[in-house]
Amino acid sequence: MDEEAIIGIAIYLATDKMNKTKKRKKRFWMKEWFKKRNTFTHHNLLNELMLSSPSDYKNYLRMDHLTFSNLLKMVTPMIEKQDTGMREPISSAQRLSCTLRYLRTGANFEELKFMTAIAPQTIGKIIIETCEAITTALKDNIKVSKS
Repeated sequence: MDEEAIIGIAIYLATDKMNKTKKRKKRFWMKEWFKKRNTFTHHNLLNELMLSSPSDYKNYLRMDHLTFSNLLKMVTPMIEKQDTGMREPISSAQRLSCTLRYLRTGANFEELKFMTAIAPQTIGKIIIETCEAITTALKDNIKVSKS
């Protein structure tokens, strides 16, 4: 085979392969309604309950606002995330309230997604990190039975 034929075959194979490659579906960084977390989150409800109905606030999280604030101060250094400029980080208060709501209800991550406007994969990470932070912060107050 001469050199021109080899080059022609190579070009044909390269263009044929490019035509056969499947185009990937475009992925997006974050769903649009997650970007509006501050509008749709249950944290707005908590703020309203704190002002208008402290008993409902306590029923929602199983603790009053003062206890929540004290716990938040203890765990914030361990669960707070930095702003990367790509998107706004989930606040420590939202992380803690999401975790407490999970512990309170046992709701699955898909249900919590709609309450908190946080993706289920992120909720899974948040709950683990926050539970570890709570355990660390309250280690002197936690009593484990010996049996």
